[in-house]
Amino acid sequence: MQAGNCSRTQYRRATWPGAFIVLAVVVGGLLLASGAQANPRYAGMVVDLDNGEVLYAENPDERRYPASLVKMMTLYMTFEALESGRLSLQQPLSVSTYAAAKPAVKLWLPAGSTITVDQAIRALSVRSANDVAAVLAEALGGSERMFARQMTERARGLGLTATTFKNASGLPDSGQVTTARDMVRLAVRVMNDFPQYYHYFALQSFNFNGKTHKSHNRLVRNYPGADGLKTGFIRASGFNVATTATRGNRRLVGIVMGGFSSRSRDAHMADLLDRSFLRASLRDQSSWLANADFSREYMQFDAVPQRYSQPAYARVDNGAVISDSAGRAGEGAGGAAPVAMDTTTTPPVSPPQRQAGWGVQLGAFSEEALARQLATQASQQLGTQVNGQVAVQPVPGQRRLFRARVVSLEEQQARNACLQLRSHGMDCMVVNASL
Repeated sequence: MQAGNCSRTQYRRATWPGAFIVLAVVVGGLLLASGAQANPRYAGMVVDLDNGEVLYAENPDERRYPASLVKMMTLYMTFEALESGRLSLQQPLSVSTYAAAKPAVKLWLPAGSTITVDQAIRALSVRSANDVAAVLAEALGGSERMFARQMTERARGLGLTATTFKNASGLPDSGQVTTARDMVRLAVRVMNDFPQYYHYFALQSFNFNGKTHKSHNRLVRNYPGADGLKTGFIRASGFNVATTATRGNRRLVGIVMGGFSSRSRDAHMADLLDRSFLRASLRDQSSWLANADFSREYMQFDAVPQRYSQPAYARVDNGAVISDSAGRAGEGAGGAAPVAMDTTTTPPVSPPQRQAGWGVQLGAFSEEALARQLATQASQQLGTQVNGQVAVQPVPGQRRLFRARVVSLEEQQARNACLQLRSHGMDCMVVNASL
């Protein structure tokens, strides 16, 4: 089991109209190299805390094992007890034989010893100590089993409708399940309801009985702007992480579940955050209309994409409407209703051809100047080795809608170019520009 942490900042309460405002669930997908199968444990979600916009979602409502993400709920209920006066930070808690017997990761507390509430919170945030989770459970619920029932009941009140808790630590139990969406909701509630305690999730170390315990939440240390929340691992779940991060005035929260390793999980989360910050900034411009999918290639994290499916586009006046190729559309932030789809999208990628009729599409814009600006930026990012040409083309059948492309590439060049752009946070797709 792993631990997670976060820094002390005063957070304004995010606006959550009901549940999430699902503004953009994009589709489009990639075929993975060598016919590799998708990771069956994977789920991920990234949400803009200022407006509840879902910037990324893959299997957000599929049941998963939470592992040590459970400790976010244990700490939430601990914070509630502190606010109600049932606990105090310097109050000593007794360690039972049951708690002392919990498997590692733990503090190896001997039965009959004590630990203060403050120390217990630090032990869960930094060390993810299972014995300490049991100590808190017994202090709050009388027994861990009763506390788990209380956790589930409280979770229902917080809107975590798909989550069932069976223990306070996240240790394996086939009945203990959750979803990425529920974990996002929990992370937001921890942050918004208890900003005065949120600094615990930023701790990188804590001292106990003369020993220094260090956090292994590398995202908090290494990702610029990251300040929480929690990591977790059991064999059934894979490597999970909940992370919050800020860039400028924007704050995001992300969940990744089912990583093959802590390193690939962290790299994936960092990439999702980079792309989500970029996507959110583009959404601030009401003229951004294009599909910007970046999900399926990461269901196995290290897979190399081979081919991109083609999106459809929607015409909007207020706010971006992102839609899939089946003609479904989401409602924009401005409340605009879904509108008619452009069915004249570029045909799917055909078999490889040795000709420079391929390109990379960056998006579709209602303003030609914006389309040209993004295409030019992409061309400059690719450099002289790619030597593509900037192309801004009107979308057939649509008034004032322009595709931003870099063209005159061979097929493999285009695919490599799109990979390069994605690695720098620019969403794209490969197109046969000669059609």
